[in-house]
Amino acid sequence: MLLPGYCYTLPVTQVSQHDVIVQADQTELKIPRRTCPEDIATGQNLDVFIFIDRNNEMKATTRIPFAQVDEFAFLQVESIGPHGAFLSWGVEKDLLCPHPMQDQKMLEGRRYLVRVCCDDSGRPIASSRLDRFLEQENSDLKVGEEVQILVWAFTDLGAKVIVNNRYEALLYRDDVPSDLKRGDKRIAYVRNIRDDQRIDIALSRVGAAGVKDARSVILEALEEEGFLDLHDQSPPELIRSRLGLSKKVFKKAVGGLYKDKVISLDENGIKLI
Repeated sequence: MLLPGYCYTLPVTQVSQHDVIVQADQTELKIPRRTCPEDIATGQNLDVFIFIDRNNEMKATTRIPFAQVDEFAFLQVESIGPHGAFLSWGVEKDLLCPHPMQDQKMLEGRRYLVRVCCDDSGRPIASSRLDRFLEQENSDLKVGEEVQILVWAFTDLGAKVIVNNRYEALLYRDDVPSDLKRGDKRIAYVRNIRDDQRIDIALSRVGAAGVKDARSVILEALEEEGFLDLHDQSPPELIRSRLGLSKKVFKKAVGGLYKDKVISLDENGIKLI
């Protein structure tokens, strides 16, 4: 059974001048032809989002929302009503965040990180009470595994991030690039699983794979510039802004390149041999 709030790939059963019909279980749903690919044809599959419109009817659209049910997104409040805040999420009907589901009073024009979930009737709604949806203890991730992260908040320790729409994790302050913002989505890697099963995250690959990547970054920069005025005493922020590497990984990579007689070192920086 198709549920509102999710994306599906559905077969096209009819194409007319103005509409495209897709088969959704036992129901046919009509989509404006102008919103579909120009070469759409009967028998093809079409990626659509299922939602409930203002008339309480199930509809399909080729406009894919910023998040579907069970996902997180950074959304803007378009208006405030008696039942809550209405958030723009990329489809025709704005998403309601009821007042009891807000961790702070929402204001029109502001953006908030929310989870798309369902109310008791199965309709998609939003909640900014994120803690109730997140797990803190790892159950299936491994060190070095590639993950998707969404930046949640910044603390003295670094950035709190949401991993794979499931876990709360930490990106340490020394690894936080200066351009990272709340709501940003990035590819990241599991840096460490602590004894209490909490998760630490890195933006670059960890271990030998991360050092190998860093070597390539450094060599590419040296080939372009001829000399890098970076060294052991350079501030972590400078290394991060110039190369996108943490100081720890930078030092390991430089040490390996020096040992392999690929670069030479002096007090001002490094250069190719």
